[in-house]
Amino acid sequence: MSDLDENKPSIHLFKSFWALYFLTGCFSIAFSGIYILIVPLSSLFWPNEPYHALEMGFLISSMFWANSLAGLIFGRLIDKFSRTKILFLIAVIRGMSMIMLSITVIGKGINSWLYFYIFTTIIGVSAGGNYPSIASLSNDMVPLEYRSRFFGIRNIIRSVFQLSGFLLTGFLVLLDLWRLFFISSGVAIIITSILMILTIHEPKRGIQREELSEVLRVDKISYEFQLDFKMMRKTILSKTNMVALIEGIFTSVFMGSLTILFLPYLQTSPHNFSPLATGALLALFGLTSGLFMKLFLTKLSDRFSEKNDIRRIYFIIMALAVGAASFVLLFYLPLPHFTVEEGENLLLFFSFPMIWIIGIIESLSSAVSSLYEINQPPVLQEINLPEAQGQVVSLNRLLEAIGWGSGPLIVGIFIELSGENYQLVALLIGIFAIPGIILWILSIKWYQKDKKAISLILVKRAGMLKSKDNKKSE
Repeated sequence: MSDLDENKPSIHLFKSFWALYFLTGCFSIAFSGIYILIVPLSSLFWPNEPYHALEMGFLISSMFWANSLAGLIFGRLIDKFSRTKILFLIAVIRGMSMIMLSITVIGKGINSWLYFYIFTTIIGVSAGGNYPSIASLSNDMVPLEYRSRFFGIRNIIRSVFQLSGFLLTGFLVLLDLWRLFFISSGVAIIITSILMILTIHEPKRGIQREELSEVLRVDKISYEFQLDFKMMRKTILSKTNMVALIEGIFTSVFMGSLTILFLPYLQTSPHNFSPLATGALLALFGLTSGLFMKLFLTKLSDRFSEKNDIRRIYFIIMALAVGAASFVLLFYLPLPHFTVEEGENLLLFFSFPMIWIIGIIESLSSAVSSLYEINQPPVLQEINLPEAQGQVVSLNRLLEAIGWGSGPLIVGIFIELSGENYQLVALLIGIFAIPGIILWILSIKWYQKDKKAISLILVKRAGMLKSKDNKKSE
């Protein structure tokens, strides 16, 4: 997929990154499977017992906490070593862990849960290097005016695989073949990681920066600057970066709570939507109206931000506001009540008009919320140095992962304390989006100043590199 303008650098986004996209998709389908199985797994671990919200929430939380801590280590490695090799390594670890989950012994209560917990935590550790590697690679491989489309296509692939994962996992649970999901997901991750490392060729760091591109076209010149403490204080601790770091905690508590709250709400009494019906609902609307809306918004973001990139911040604010409002609304709609058997009947399920209304609202909400994910990375890339891309993303992910990890646990606690009052819990979770909206509004007056500071540093370094090359030539 590409949009080529005259006098602009051209890149075929899908042709260049197809293996990377599909590896991302396999990561997504694996993770979504764990999410959609959260209620069935509880009943497999503890047969004939109510849903263990606290234990299952802690399991998901631990994945994110492990992700955040490992991300700090990966961030430093990513800014020093090959991003593709790091991505390959974490994919193999993640794939093998998925295969190990397939042999979980069920019906043993806390022992079954503990085995599953160990390998999901390993998955969380390996995931710590996933997004920072991709963010760092994209900073050197994708022209700025294509960044939203790159991250948009990546997020669309993630959504397609995630929704397909919901549907596939629900179907396999219905057939009592849930183990097959973990085996096939693990094998797919390993295969696509091999394809990724064979097709992605890393460029020089900083090659896409306007200030450095000309000097770095010389083969013997490379960008080898490393981040020291002084430069870290000057750049990573800029006001806009601090907004992203602090906001990430609150927004991630909100986003990390969505699925873990919505799925039990749908799948437990009195609604009793089966995993298959839930997956079919999300897939039907996510792969139709939601998909086309996301495609449209990725192009819209790049078009509107090409001449004034501060508009990306406006898109982020819009995403948070609309996402929070629509999420809370879903819990106040009158859902149909099913018996367990009725919840497995897809024809009966889709005969209710309210099911279609829920699907439309959820897909539109998901599409608008995606503006956050496709506009935040270009904003952060512009206000950070090439040698800091992995570390700043990892630091941002650390705080976000604390939020993502805390979200499921907070939801589990709120559900227990409220007596399963999902409407109240949804309202409380929606409040977590408000600080992010306020902070991004404040960042509007700081962004251009922080961006200019990075540009001045890179202009100076371009002169240093050129001078160094001239001396060698003499």
